[in-house]
Amino acid sequence: MVATVVQMTESKTQIQHTHRVFENQKKAFRNNPMPSSSERKENLKRLKRALLANQDRLLEAIDRDFSCRSKDESLIAEVMPSIQGINYTLKNLDSWMKPSKRHVSVLFQPASNKVHYQPKGVVGVIVPWNYPLYLAVGPLVASLAAGNRTMVKMSEFTPHTSSLFKEIIEGMFPEDLVSVITGEADVAADFSRRPFDHLLFTGSTSVGKLVMRAAAENLTPVTLELGGKSPAVVSPDVPLSDAAQRIAFGKAINAGQTCVAPDYVLCPEDRVQAFVDEFRAQASTMYPSLRDNDDYTAIINERQYDRLQSYLEDARAKGAEVIEINPANENMKDGTRKIPLTLVLNATEDMKVMQDEIFGPILPIVTYTDLDDAIHYINERPRPLALYFFGYDRAQQEHIIDQTHSGGMCINDALMHVAQDDLPFGGVGDSGMGHYHGKEGFMTFSHQRAIFSKQKFNSGKFVYAPHGTAAHKMIYKLFIR
Repeated sequence: MVATVVQMTESKTQIQHTHRVFENQKKAFRNNPMPSSSERKENLKRLKRALLANQDRLLEAIDRDFSCRSKDESLIAEVMPSIQGINYTLKNLDSWMKPSKRHVSVLFQPASNKVHYQPKGVVGVIVPWNYPLYLAVGPLVASLAAGNRTMVKMSEFTPHTSSLFKEIIEGMFPEDLVSVITGEADVAADFSRRPFDHLLFTGSTSVGKLVMRAAAENLTPVTLELGGKSPAVVSPDVPLSDAAQRIAFGKAINAGQTCVAPDYVLCPEDRVQAFVDEFRAQASTMYPSLRDNDDYTAIINERQYDRLQSYLEDARAKGAEVIEINPANENMKDGTRKIPLTLVLNATEDMKVMQDEIFGPILPIVTYTDLDDAIHYINERPRPLALYFFGYDRAQQEHIIDQTHSGGMCINDALMHVAQDDLPFGGVGDSGMGHYHGKEGFMTFSHQRAIFSKQKFNSGKFVYAPHGTAAHKMIYKLFIR
């Protein structure tokens, strides 16, 4: 009871703080609605300096939040793409900021058309727990590049990282430019109800619906980066060592706690056993042991661990063959919160592993007879955030590209489309809406303001009333045909 009262008091304080910061950022934006290129670049450089100066502390904080998170994985998947994203933005910001010229019809000459890219104002970012640094920094970089003020709500499930990131940001930026908000779910819910000029949420589809509903009350535009069940399609003729190695990498990093992790494999029915053998061999090479191996990440908390275990119990109870890849045959149920990479064969639609996004190191294998069967299987289901195709036949590649939908796609790789600076990242349908990264991030957080401009000579007067003149008739004859 005492703990509940304390939490309620802390949440109330955080919510009041959020409201105050929001109003201060709105006021600050009104006082400087169009920051110069040099201001924006300096903000990005300050962020980069802060990340580089604190990278060891950030790696340690993330590791503590997960109880075991590979520091190399955090470097690869959090620090490196954050720094590279800043570098790419600094290199291209001037060209992105330039107004773009647009065509003017003869009917409206002499005049000019341009699109100016204006900051939207105050941007809200809601960060998930699975990549707490990268999924805070990526949107922040895009928002600062576009000239906005930004409020970042960190996840309550990564308290060490959230607290440290708040400390770093507060030491580098004034509160009315960038502010980090911490707190429990009720703080996040209130955060989503603020009348931001744009709101970006990364997380589950179910919570994404709540965020969008809250934003709708203020007509706040949203970018939703959700998830879903991203398939990996193994072609009938790809070398299985290649496909298995790359799928194992994509599934094992962060122990599958990745929104674009391969969620299930579509494999030709006559290649399943060979794929299982190759996957086991490749995974065992990467992770010859698990329990005390710092390269293999733990599940974030007991709640998620229990959820994943319940998926496996459900699959076993319903007749699936469950294959744990535990090369050293270690005891994995002694509080480590580590789950071995686990294949699920004979998965059926009534199993939880085939209904919900797995978000862990469990990989069902679904069989198909020909490639069109696999395409049909994908298209019958909600559109995924990512789709992975493994096969070197160019015609097959184009067929998959043309006949399926997904937020993004890799051919003969997994996850790596997310790290491409010049590719947009985003979902479609159940996996989200909107894009960011690179130029698309700048565009998402900018208002594309259309400006039609003319000077002293006014050609428009030829269509003014009174109507029915010879000039009107000639204009109609020329332009309505």
